[in-house]
Amino acid sequence: MEITYLKGVGPKKAELYQKLGIDTVEKLTKFYPRDYIDFTELTPIREFQIGETYAFRALVTRKSEPFSRYARVAVYKALLTDGEGEITAVFFNSKFTFDTLKLNQEYIFCGKISGSPIDLQISSPQFLSPEKQGLVPKYPLTAGLSNNMISANMKTALSLIKQSETLPESIIKKYELIGADEAMHKIHFPKNADEYRQARKRLVFEELLTLKLGLSQLKNRGKTLSGAIMTDIDMSAFYESLPFVPTNAQMNAVNNCISDMKRLYPMNRLIQGDVGSGKTMVAAAASYFACVNGFQTLVMAPTEVLARQHYDTFMSFLSPLGVSVGLLSGSLSAAEKKKVKAEAESGEIEVLIGTHALIRKSVKMKKLGLAIVDEQHRFGVEQRSVLAEKGTNPHILAMSATPIPRTLALIIYGDLDISIINEMPKGRIPIKTYAVDTSFRPRIYAFIKKHIAAGKQAFIVCPLVESGENTPPEKQSAINYYNTLTSGEFKGIPTGLLYGKMKQADKDAVMADFRDNKLKLLISTTVIEVGIDVPNAVVMLIENAEQFGLSQLHQLRGRVGRGSEQSYCILMTDSQSEYTKARTKTMVETTDGYKIADTDLKLRGPGNFFGREQHGLPPMKVADLADDAELLTEIDTLAQDMIKKDPQLSAPENKGLKANVEELFSKTGGTV
Repeated sequence: MEITYLKGVGPKKAELYQKLGIDTVEKLTKFYPRDYIDFTELTPIREFQIGETYAFRALVTRKSEPFSRYARVAVYKALLTDGEGEITAVFFNSKFTFDTLKLNQEYIFCGKISGSPIDLQISSPQFLSPEKQGLVPKYPLTAGLSNNMISANMKTALSLIKQSETLPESIIKKYELIGADEAMHKIHFPKNADEYRQARKRLVFEELLTLKLGLSQLKNRGKTLSGAIMTDIDMSAFYESLPFVPTNAQMNAVNNCISDMKRLYPMNRLIQGDVGSGKTMVAAAASYFACVNGFQTLVMAPTEVLARQHYDTFMSFLSPLGVSVGLLSGSLSAAEKKKVKAEAESGEIEVLIGTHALIRKSVKMKKLGLAIVDEQHRFGVEQRSVLAEKGTNPHILAMSATPIPRTLALIIYGDLDISIINEMPKGRIPIKTYAVDTSFRPRIYAFIKKHIAAGKQAFIVCPLVESGENTPPEKQSAINYYNTLTSGEFKGIPTGLLYGKMKQADKDAVMADFRDNKLKLLISTTVIEVGIDVPNAVVMLIENAEQFGLSQLHQLRGRVGRGSEQSYCILMTDSQSEYTKARTKTMVETTDGYKIADTDLKLRGPGNFFGREQHGLPPMKVADLADDAELLTEIDTLAQDMIKKDPQLSAPENKGLKANVEELFSKTGGTV
């Protein structure tokens, strides 16, 4: 039923609901509250503290209207008492609301307390009759739709629609869940906190189970297909050509990949390792294995800078062994791109590296056997699937330097097998990290100059590219910072500038000069967050450190400490917030990416864990991957058991869950 035809809506209000993504009555019922006003925990007026929010029961003893209702601001007042204390409720330009308050009647009020201890006030409080005492939903709003309107429409919708049961009866009993229809009524209009918890548990359980079942089906889907089946080869030539001895963790990861690529169905593996742990060598080894078996490899990176870096690294590893490596970059001319694509299609290029442009239809491979996706969390499940269509179900190898807490990994990498590189290359010295305020700036500059004079290099990272009219003066922008330093403190020192919107040729030139030690200092935005590998760079100063997420700070720090010399990361911030202090303390105390990721998840919550990056997962409406970690572990086991017994969810009792999975994954543009 279209929302237009719901009693109390109509065409005009339906247009407003469209802005919230609601076009049917069913979608309205699944538009869950973002919060609740608790009218069940009541506080006596005499216990009120200024600035706090309370719910309280009180009698309306006096009402006063403004002298003129046509005044620019019409102020309506009502004196309220609970028998022991008094407070004045103030309503601005709200005659209708004010008129609904009746003299000598009791209501439950809720709002923030202002005024003074001897003249307490509450501005535009929410209120309801005592018999309606409970948790009042607060919905996400758009201009023209009030909370009261949505609540009224929601009650009508819930009276029309009975939610059909989607979970098997056995699961409902085992996990002590309430029914679907009861959960829907209680999530919108719970009488108390216990009813809210019952409803939320049911909805979260169903949402996470649906997601896990869908991801498990994606994982198993590949196992019904034959991939590019490969056979054992002698890898000694590859290992002997390396300028270092691989760690045990790297060797284990390579062996996992080789074992997967010899199976009858495609590899679908994630190599997860902290910054600098040597994931690229594992990817190069897998590419070599594929090449000797007669197959091509595609390597997709999230940025041009990282794609170029991979090209240089793969060339150094594979070119001496006779493997042809190509780069498809946005900075190439049309003729150069055409040549690279033709060589990939003919099979002349055996390993092709590029950005997401690789998934375009114009990129064809003669015999693709392996697709490698770097910084996996920036690409979704479906992008990996599109890449796989370049060949006959090739093997997929994903890589990520972003440590993910186990609870998130269960979801985000639910369709992948995981190899963790938890060992750093020999000779690496832990980076020393310091948190300072801007009063230390002269000392830090002197510290950077001392290392440059000793033949080393340094990074300075700024949160902005350039300053605008409304930019606070304390926020550093890379362009202004570069201009200031090169004409002042660092005058005469070869300094480069790097940011995302520069022309690719200019970026490449700056990075080449920095790698070749022609530039001693690089001032940059977070474009250097992943993949930049300059072992001679030993100092990193991060300006306005409070502007960056913890995992991002850790990624940035990983740009130094890549050689055998002691390296330093300095976090500069004047912020005194407890949030900033907690983050900088974590950075100073540990270089363990997994500990940092756990702290980041606790501090910011999963909604912000990846910043604006898209990790390709269907959207969650109720579940919170930080708060619901315990439940998620239970659901993970349940989903695995269910898929073992009923891989296609075709049993009658799983009919509802199968429909859930199909609907949820249609939102990513994919199918299961």
